[in-house]
Amino acid sequence: MTFIDLETRAFKQLLPGIRIQTFWGEQQLLSFVSFAAHSTVPAHSHVYEQSGTVLAGEIELAIAGEARRLQPGDSYLIPAHVMHSARSFDAIARVLDVFSPVRADYQY
Repeated sequence: MTFIDLETRAFKQLLPGIRIQTFWGEQQLLSFVSFAAHSTVPAHSHVYEQSGTVLAGEIELAIAGEARRLQPGDSYLIPAHVMHSARSFDAIARVLDVFSPVRADYQY
C-alpha cells in the first residue's frame, strides 16, 4: 500500500461505536479511528508504541491515569505496556493512530 484512499477503504468494527480504517508497511501501521458520539475504548495496554493526533471532534484520553480533553491538532504518545483509555463526547470524533511495530490484529 503506497497511497491511502479513505474513500474506498472498508471499516473494521473494534467496539460499539468505534471503527477503524488501517494501512501498514513493514514497521508501522496507520489507523484512522472513528468514534461515534458517547463511545468508549476501555482501559487497556499492549506491546505496541502508539502515537496519534485528533483530526476532528473531541476525545478524552487517559494515559497512565492522567486524563486530558483533546481537540483537533492535539497529539499524544503512549509507550508500550502503558494503560490507556479514550472516550468521545456529544459529537463524532476522528483520530489518526500510529502503531509500531505493525499490529497483526489490525490488518484486514
